[in-house]
Amino acid sequence: MSNSDLAAIPLFIFMASMLEKAGLIEEMFDVVYKWMGGLNGGLAAATIIASTILAAMVGVIGAAVVTMGIIALPAMLKRNYDHKIALGSIMAGGTLGILIPPSILAILYAVIAQQSVGQLYLGSLVPGLMLSGMYIAYVLFRTMLNPKLGPALPVQERVSFAQKLKLFRNLIAPIFLVFLVLGLLFGGIATPVEAAGIGSFGAIIVAIIHKRFSLQALRDASVTTARASAMVLWIIFGASIFVGFFILEGGQDFITETILGTGLSPYGILLLMMVILVFLGMFLDWVGILLLTVPIFIPIIQSLNFDGLFGLPGVDSSVVVLWFGVIYLVNMQMSFLTPPFGYALFYLRGVCPPEISMATIFRSAMIFLAIQVLAVFLCIVFPAIITWLPQAVYG
Repeated sequence: MSNSDLAAIPLFIFMASMLEKAGLIEEMFDVVYKWMGGLNGGLAAATIIASTILAAMVGVIGAAVVTMGIIALPAMLKRNYDHKIALGSIMAGGTLGILIPPSILAILYAVIAQQSVGQLYLGSLVPGLMLSGMYIAYVLFRTMLNPKLGPALPVQERVSFAQKLKLFRNLIAPIFLVFLVLGLLFGGIATPVEAAGIGSFGAIIVAIIHKRFSLQALRDASVTTARASAMVLWIIFGASIFVGFFILEGGQDFITETILGTGLSPYGILLLMMVILVFLGMFLDWVGILLLTVPIFIPIIQSLNFDGLFGLPGVDSSVVVLWFGVIYLVNMQMSFLTPPFGYALFYLRGVCPPEISMATIFRSAMIFLAIQVLAVFLCIVFPAIITWLPQAVYG
């Protein structure tokens, strides 16, 4: 609990809360929505794009799913979007905050696995954007085949290119803040805590620039930060005690010997770990899963050689923990969409109209879960998707 990197968590949560309470996230969706609305499925694609930008501002899943549910869902339902595409795009887009920097979960993984937060952020950037692109491609392809699933905006509601450029000005300050924070982190100029502190102060400045700052917004953001931080840090505290006791009593050695004793290949063991994580994701929260599994899985992963599948290049032992970390983050996205207790499902239920049933929300998540499984597969088969950028920057 004395690890200084943990201080970045409340600071990044405050940055997200300040941008949300000041109404900047709603403004951002309005811009993207007007740019994309002329396409079939454009509102769903705009929701995913806005969620991707939001993920780079927030790093907190609940805030992203609820905010987009409040802003984007009524706009899509009003235009008779298919419920599965409308709900699925909000949930899948909202979970990108697990993967795209500044992810809170990535900070916790880096602390537990004793990895560089900057390298982990760089490693998760390409998979995060790839997954966002896969969601958008699916939505646009489905609505191209059947335009009734996601009708384009009527001509009278569309805006000219000149108006689109004028609207884009509203995104400059928030996007500059995101690039500033991530640039400081990736460039090794600032530590995660310093970058988060600059981001928190920058969020206040951006709110002032957009004339959205008020003492009430500051107070609400601070209260939200205190609540979220207390929850996360207490879970870390309790789970750390449990895991420490479990390891001292020989639990780690028992599980390590059991998994290695299965006789599976390294990739078979990795698949077993992925299945365990998906199963735990059905019932536990993401912080608890991290603290229960990562201290046990990391030594096993380090002892294995991943020489590549289908004759493709494998994973160098120097980056195997980083590679596993990003695969783990993609897997944790799945836990938010996995019935019966996926968090994103219930976050969205809280802001849905009463006529949308829980069964509809569950079914909406299925195809996006399949896309996430495909992304995990691609990251395992082509490890360079994860390792190329950190190695290019850090060597």
